[in-house]
Amino acid sequence: MPLELRFTTDDVATTRFAVSPLWEVIASVRVVKNPAGHALLRPWAEQVARRLADVDWRLLSDLVPVPTRAIVGFVCPPPSASVPDLEVELATLRAHAHLVRQDLEETGLRHTGRLRALHDDPERGLERLAGEIRAYWAAAIAPYWSRIGALLEGDVLYRARTLAEHGLRHMLAELDPGVSWDGDLLRLPSAYCHGERPLRGLGLLLVPSVFTWPRIFSVTAPPYQPTVRYPPRGLATLWERREVEPPRALAAVLGRTRARLLAELDQPASTRDLARRTGLTEPGANQHLTALRRAGLCTAHRTGRYVLYARTAVAEALLAER
Repeated sequence: MPLELRFTTDDVATTRFAVSPLWEVIASVRVVKNPAGHALLRPWAEQVARRLADVDWRLLSDLVPVPTRAIVGFVCPPPSASVPDLEVELATLRAHAHLVRQDLEETGLRHTGRLRALHDDPERGLERLAGEIRAYWAAAIAPYWSRIGALLEGDVLYRARTLAEHGLRHMLAELDPGVSWDGDLLRLPSAYCHGERPLRGLGLLLVPSVFTWPRIFSVTAPPYQPTVRYPPRGLATLWERREVEPPRALAAVLGRTRARLLAELDQPASTRDLARRTGLTEPGANQHLTALRRAGLCTAHRTGRYVLYARTAVAEALLAER
């Protein structure tokens, strides 16, 4: 039996997207502990394993068991902002000390030494956990965040376009092959959560997540906002190193650098990400992107702290001419 989320008019009106650096940390722990079970993410796991050898993340590891049936709610509360800073999310985590004992008891995780200490002194334990998350982030996530963040923001931009063009039902049904609608019920594939859950007028928070792959994670229990964390589009190419060659005729007109930038925009991307992929400086990439935008070949969209560039229909037609 699938997990079923019941929508009301209020829920439709308050459904939104967010990106969560904290959730990427938590979900990535599963990958580090079991790289063989996450083939698409294994290149990343193999690279960061050496860096994590000098990092103390034992409490964090204890809170994310493998195989992962569920993750305790206080570890990764749904973000309240669309693109929160990690420190903002850690402040929210520390503010949930009153939920620690109940969450640990419900998941049966409080019997090991470090988790018993967290259970007995939640405030002190959460301070230690926040410190471990910072250290883990610096070693395992921060060096890749430009690439990861661009992919996540690009997915949000794509979903927003789909929502505008085709409506909420079509957009949500595209999240995963196992997602479907029945009346006002959204059905999600879930190995552990079943039955019908109301959204309580809070709407649904949609969080694209690289390290969620290959499954969907959901949050439905109070006091948290109902949340679905899902793998973004383009994940299979995230760790690839490739050079995109634009058509020669287009390069002859625009110049190879600007034609290459257009070719790289097969998915929305930030200036920083495009600069890294093309070998340009960020100011240089921004100068070329500004020229392309003024020529009507790309558009700029601000999402949170990021500005993402996307090709226009004119650019798509030019790139199709080989």
